[in-house]
Amino acid sequence: MGIVNVTPDSFSDGGQFMNSGGGINAQRAIAHAQRLIEEGADILDIGGESTRPGAAPVSIQEELDRIMPVVERAVSFGVPISVDTRRPQVMQQVIAAGVDLINDVNGFRDPQAIDIAANSSCGLCIMHMLGEPATMQQDPTYEDVVAEVTGFLTAQRDRFLQLGVDQHRLLIDPGFGFGKTLAHNIALLKALSVMAGIAPVLVGVSRKRMIGEITGQQDPSRRVAGSVAVALWATAHGAQFLRVHDVRETVDALKAWAALES
Repeated sequence: MGIVNVTPDSFSDGGQFMNSGGGINAQRAIAHAQRLIEEGADILDIGGESTRPGAAPVSIQEELDRIMPVVERAVSFGVPISVDTRRPQVMQQVIAAGVDLINDVNGFRDPQAIDIAANSSCGLCIMHMLGEPATMQQDPTYEDVVAEVTGFLTAQRDRFLQLGVDQHRLLIDPGFGFGKTLAHNIALLKALSVMAGIAPVLVGVSRKRMIGEITGQQDPSRRVAGSVAVALWATAHGAQFLRVHDVRETVDALKAWAALES
């Protein structure tokens, strides 16, 4: 899953698709999306609101203005298109535009979001987040992080199943870095094989702070090797989807690893 952040303030690639006047350059974002497919992305994940720690929310209209020109082009690219959003109103519009997956960092906790999602034909990614992006990294605390995260993901999966959603439409994301310390993230990675019993697991650790804490690399652009290493480890332990910035590097590493495993 290749990341297309159409934002000015995402932690790693924010501002990558901005005009000199401060607006979004949709053509640049579309070109990046096409390049990710050429590099081997099976899915594109398009987002218009930064959910990095400490991020302030944007308006629904601003999020739509950022992503819709990209979404409307990307749905013709021949690969599944995911939209990373927690707003029911945004979900409704991108579903109407023909996207294939809704990736909700809020885990469909909004009753309107779960209703819109259940009544669509899209795939649905349920993610765990403790709190809100603006405050989630302010002393996140759990009694048992694995039990609490798996409990939430299981409960949300079961809500969808009770609404008649086919199990095959659902995947889960433990939400690495979304209200978790490094120790919490590592514990969740080590529990991937358990979580894979709930639904297919998406792992998104690309260039995140946890990679910097492990490697000592403070600049997100220097966290590629660490990100690829964790992606390989996650694949070996049950992850079925990898959400990454660096598609070519991850695909090459997976090809080499698969050749040795065969």
